[in-house]
Amino acid sequence: MPNLLRHPTAPDSEGAIHRITPENAGWTYVGFDLHRMGDGARLSRETGGREVCLVLVSGKARVSAGGESFGVIGERADPFSGKPWSLYVPARSQWQVFAEGPCELAVCSAPAKGSKPARLIPPDEVGEETRGKGTNTRHVRNILPDTSPHAESLLVVEVITPGGNWSSYPPHKHDVNDPPRETLLEETYYHRLARGAGFALQRVYTDDLSLNETMAVSDRDVVLVPRGYHPVGAPHGFDLYYLNVMAGPVREWRFTMAPDHAFLQFA
Repeated sequence: MPNLLRHPTAPDSEGAIHRITPENAGWTYVGFDLHRMGDGARLSRETGGREVCLVLVSGKARVSAGGESFGVIGERADPFSGKPWSLYVPARSQWQVFAEGPCELAVCSAPAKGSKPARLIPPDEVGEETRGKGTNTRHVRNILPDTSPHAESLLVVEVITPGGNWSSYPPHKHDVNDPPRETLLEETYYHRLARGAGFALQRVYTDDLSLNETMAVSDRDVVLVPRGYHPVGAPHGFDLYYLNVMAGPVREWRFTMAPDHAFLQFA
């Protein structure tokens, strides 16, 4: 099993601090890159057999895809300051990003055929909801939920978990392809801490504990969830952001709760 906790590296020539591929993750579907781009930096890519969702975690950039310019997007200084701007790019296409000031760009990808058009996803099209209650409260921003018809494989969502609260909780899993009961979805978590310091906790485990990892997560770490339950805890005083990317053979989010937590309501 590849290491599930990925720390950021020093930025490479393209500003990448994470490059997670199906090959180095040991799975089939999800890819995730994170670039910290300086003012004037440029990125250009062919998508090949994969669709892409570009999420501006922070900053501004001029973006284009499939030969169409979508202008300058982005308005938040950090991921805790409102909803994101994103750009969907289909398979067998290309995209370009030009940073206008420092920006943080997430490149989320999954296999696709290229049946959907390139599409800007502005903040006012990002559904926002509060889930849970008490110390299970968190705030969800749906960029590409399974209810959206604008992607073939990708599911992309942001979550803000206030300090002292739990998230991705009660523990649930989506590692068996048995729709509509449960769907197989690989998943990445890109974590940011509001203070840039401190830590959060994430556990990834299966019923038989053949996978049982508990990780102290720092700012800009990525956690891989190939299977199993995957709850997250944010200690008091340290609000937590994470960007989730999911994909699998069926583009539906259907999950099973941990049996010993079944008395809790999932909301």
